[in-house]
Amino acid sequence: MKNLFSKSFSKKKLAVISASFLVFAAVFGIFLFETTKKTVAITLDGQKKVIKTHAKTIQDLFDELDISLHSKDYVFPTLNTEVKDNLKIVWKPAKQVQVVQGKEQKTVWTTAETVKDLLLEQKIIINEHDVVQPKPEEAIKNKMQIGIKRAFPLTLVDGGKKQQVWSTSTTVADFLSQQGITLKDLDRVEPKLHETVKKNAVVNVIRVEKVTDVVEEPINFAVVTKKDANLTKGSEKVIKEGEQGLLTKKYEVVLENGKEVSRTLISEQKIKDKQDKIVAVGTKVISEQVSRGSAEDGREFYVNSTAYTASCNGCSGITSSGINLRANPNVKVIAVDPRVIPLGTKVYVEGYGYAVAADTGSAINGYKIDVFFPTNEQAYRWGNKMVKIKVLN
Repeated sequence: MKNLFSKSFSKKKLAVISASFLVFAAVFGIFLFETTKKTVAITLDGQKKVIKTHAKTIQDLFDELDISLHSKDYVFPTLNTEVKDNLKIVWKPAKQVQVVQGKEQKTVWTTAETVKDLLLEQKIIINEHDVVQPKPEEAIKNKMQIGIKRAFPLTLVDGGKKQQVWSTSTTVADFLSQQGITLKDLDRVEPKLHETVKKNAVVNVIRVEKVTDVVEEPINFAVVTKKDANLTKGSEKVIKEGEQGLLTKKYEVVLENGKEVSRTLISEQKIKDKQDKIVAVGTKVISEQVSRGSAEDGREFYVNSTAYTASCNGCSGITSSGINLRANPNVKVIAVDPRVIPLGTKVYVEGYGYAVAADTGSAINGYKIDVFFPTNEQAYRWGNKMVKIKVLN
């Protein structure tokens, strides 16, 4: 019985020793495995980590970490570099980016950090007025689309003011929005808003406005004549002076760039009525004066007067009595009806002065005279009017 117990105890002791040995071997193995690892500082896409590894090369390390590398990825040091203690490794995965310039599209892989870095990497030159979206300082993201709009020169005329500008717009409407130009309801643009903007084109913004203009206009009075048998024929007398009326007119005026292009009458209103001038015209004929056919010394009477010059249509410059008016421009001469005032008669004409009746004319009949002036201006200024005439001889 003692023998059996002894043998049983020996077997148990052996099993415990064996198990202890195995545990020790395992612990020692684990300890040896862990203590033989190398410590590596690795930056993975901007995130820093410290890891322990048995990898022999950097490639083995990435395989160990189950990281698939792209040919455009940035890895430093190179993949075949031997892993050593305290080695620093940097990995930047390449990102897929689409670059769009007008109708041209290009897909690239890059490790650039910003849009600006990518443009430099791709040797894409951006001018001052070009537009890049997203902005150059934006960080690169995977599958990002970068649009580049090339600027081109244009001439902008806004309300008549011209300036040279740059634009990346596709339509006139986009261009005006880019320039911060607001259109009012009546304004118009050439070319049309939906039309495409082209290089070196001229975009003309015409500022249109409607204003109201009120104008006062006079109403001319008429001259009404009434026959008066108590007045000598050829004489006149003002019975009532004329007075102008007043009319207001309201217009709608269209202005383009501040200049009037059209005017439409909206309404008119009479503010003051006109008062016609009333003149009495003599019809009394003095038979003795007419029958004698000559002028009596000192006699005064009214005649209707006009004016003429030596250069009038059909004029020869020589009077009926032979005076050369062109050679003597300062002579005082009147044309008369010889039946009323004989040729050669000296007279005094109110407003004209001393003169001689030295000319006739087909339109000078009865109590009417034509006064000579050296210039058209003076003749126009004299006009047609009633004057008093005095026979001097």
